[in-house]
Amino acid sequence: MIQVGDITLSLDDPLVIGAGVLGAVLLALLVLVVVSIRSAARSARAAEPLAQHMVALGEQVRQLSDGQHQLSGGLKHVSEAQALSQERMVQTMERRLEEVQKAMGETLHGTAVRTTRSLTELQERLATIDKAQSNIEKLSGDVLSLQDILSNKQTRGAFGEIQLNDIVSKALPSDAYAFQATLGNGRRADCLIHLPNPPGPIVIDSKFPLEAYEALRRAGTPEETNRAAQALRQSVRSHIRAIAERYIIEGETADGALMFLPSEAVYAELHANFPETVREGFAARVWIVSPTTCMATLNTMRAILKDARMREQAGAIRKSLALLHRDVELVVERVAKLDTHFTQARKDIEQITTAAERAGKRAERLDNFDFEELAPEADAERVIPLTRPKN
Repeated sequence: MIQVGDITLSLDDPLVIGAGVLGAVLLALLVLVVVSIRSAARSARAAEPLAQHMVALGEQVRQLSDGQHQLSGGLKHVSEAQALSQERMVQTMERRLEEVQKAMGETLHGTAVRTTRSLTELQERLATIDKAQSNIEKLSGDVLSLQDILSNKQTRGAFGEIQLNDIVSKALPSDAYAFQATLGNGRRADCLIHLPNPPGPIVIDSKFPLEAYEALRRAGTPEETNRAAQALRQSVRSHIRAIAERYIIEGETADGALMFLPSEAVYAELHANFPETVREGFAARVWIVSPTTCMATLNTMRAILKDARMREQAGAIRKSLALLHRDVELVVERVAKLDTHFTQARKDIEQITTAAERAGKRAERLDNFDFEELAPEADAERVIPLTRPKN
């Protein structure tokens, strides 16, 4: 039971229950309304920034739309500019491609020409190399043949004689020497030079001590070098003695002779390392010569022969000079006579010229009928009357 003032309410009464329920509902509604009002106030306060933000967002959307329109126009302009630039680039690329193709064509043509020229020159050089190779092979064969020749004493001696003959025949006249000449003692000289007395005929004998020289070149130890040097020294000494004994004959030949060495190397080796052997040759009056010094010696002999022949022909030369002097005198006389004839001819020509000038003047006067200028004393003789004289 509930006592409210004078009214007692029973809890079991449906009306009380309904009223309580209704009051509870109303209270709940009131609370809900209060709460809603407060929520609305709070929502309104919370929505105000949102509204402002929405306004700002709308403004940004509008600006974005304007920017989009501007961007669309810019994109269109960029697209047009890009298309124009692309077209210009294509044209430039085509023109550049044509220039490159033209340059490449010219370059390829020039390269082809240079390549052809280079190949031609290369072929010529290869031909030259082939020719040189052939010459080298031929020279190698000649060297091998020369080695074969020099390995034998007889063929080596013949080689030296041939070389001596070639040098002498080039340096002296053909009547100034004799090859394989037989002397009074029965010995046969390789070459005999006919020099006048003094010194008289002189003998040149060819010697070639090649074995001893090659042994000296091949020596590898001091003992081998000494043995080879002794062999070379002994060989040259024996040749010097043989030449002095065989080819220096008193009253027949000169008091000296020449030993011809066909090798400049052997000659240089003797003078460089065997001076005592060379001096022994001087003492024996046997002078060692190489191809070069032999040519110089022969040129000196040639001068001696020329001087001797000039002395022998001195009388004939004087006679020829006398005849030449007489011929010169005759020429002088004939020139004097010819000068006289020329002087007379000159006078005659001057007189003829004078007469021709005089005749020309007279012909000119006749051509102009200049009769008044004729001399009075010549009128009677030169003027012909126009009327026939009476008998």
